[in-house]
Amino acid sequence: MFDISQSKAQPNALIIYQRDASHEDTEILDEIQLLAESAGATVVSTLTAFRRSPDPATFIGKGKLEEVKSAISADEIDLVVLNHSVSPIQERNLERALKVRVLDRTGLILDIFAQRASSHEGKLQVELAQLQHISTRLVRGWTHLERQKGGIGLRGPGETQLETDRRLIGHRIKALNKRLGVVSSQRQLRRKSRAKVPVPTVSLVGYTNAGKSSLFNRITNAKVYAQDQLFATLDTTMRRMELDEFGTAILSDTVGFIRDLPHSLVQAFHSTLEEVSSAHLLLHIVDVASSYREECITEVDKVLKEIDACDIPSVMIYNKIDLTNTEPKVVRNEAGLVDRVWCSAHTGQGIELLLDAISGHLSQLHTRCRVSLPPENGKLRAQLYRKNVVKQEVINDDGSFMLECDMSPADFGWLEKQPNINAIECL
Repeated sequence: MFDISQSKAQPNALIIYQRDASHEDTEILDEIQLLAESAGATVVSTLTAFRRSPDPATFIGKGKLEEVKSAISADEIDLVVLNHSVSPIQERNLERALKVRVLDRTGLILDIFAQRASSHEGKLQVELAQLQHISTRLVRGWTHLERQKGGIGLRGPGETQLETDRRLIGHRIKALNKRLGVVSSQRQLRRKSRAKVPVPTVSLVGYTNAGKSSLFNRITNAKVYAQDQLFATLDTTMRRMELDEFGTAILSDTVGFIRDLPHSLVQAFHSTLEEVSSAHLLLHIVDVASSYREECITEVDKVLKEIDACDIPSVMIYNKIDLTNTEPKVVRNEAGLVDRVWCSAHTGQGIELLLDAISGHLSQLHTRCRVSLPPENGKLRAQLYRKNVVKQEVINDDGSFMLECDMSPADFGWLEKQPNINAIECL
């Protein structure tokens, strides 16, 4: 077995993309190269393999295996990355034959997440996903890992769980699930607290590197980390934003999605993704300059369906128009609401159109009304104030109250059923 302790901080990587001989997808190849570079590797060579079905032992077959060996020797390769999910046996056989570290697509994404996680919850979520992945790969000899120093695919729990076996990993996974359950409960309490105040939540969703964090910073004047790399943002961030035509709302920035996102990550980040599924409006950010933007939209829709967020009202935001020399514009649906916006988070073009679109959608969620209450109905007046729906109040000469309110449809329905109201007028 090769010595993993010799792994370099920025290893030379060889990318293997195996495909059916009748089909070629250069976008997938470009994406796995970006993933490897985002993880900190230097991609020095790429090999494309053609097979009708994966080889059961090595995934790539004997002939391609010899070609990979030659490339490793010629280019001083330290890491082999496959743009596929391979079985533990295939991964072990490849490492034994090639004498270098072998990493599949799932392991590579997990490593990037391990680098990006900064919050307590994010670190717990990543460790859980990594341990669930490692638990299927205990076919390796674990004694040699005592010399492990890190490297791509080996960050996170690998450095602190060197002596684990299936039983210890199982205990750790159980403990992490328990701790994440506590964090999830705390998150639910915060959502309930926010629900008591009529401030709607807008969530940014989209393919990784579509410009979500840049747009978040542009709208809220925040300083969230934003770089031209995959999964630059991992932890969910929330900020208030003030909309001229609506008022206050909360904008939330979330982790980006990607094709073939490991299911273990979706499960581990379930409490974080609940922020998306509980939002009042989704802004689906699309990189308009990408040649495979339609495929990206499809992949994001798949994840939204998986987390039960596909029925939430959404606006499609075509970002990065500065790269395509496209003018800012909007497209409205049959109801007159904006459902597509072209803008640039980098230059600020079209941001006002986007804010107007958000205001238009959120305005549909609330009813603005004027309520006239007699002097003896102070109890209902107090209830309206407790619900934080009163925007303005005028006390008439006869002691009656005229309240201008902004409330959700549910609260308005409740108000209509209350007795002893002089009048309710929708504005």
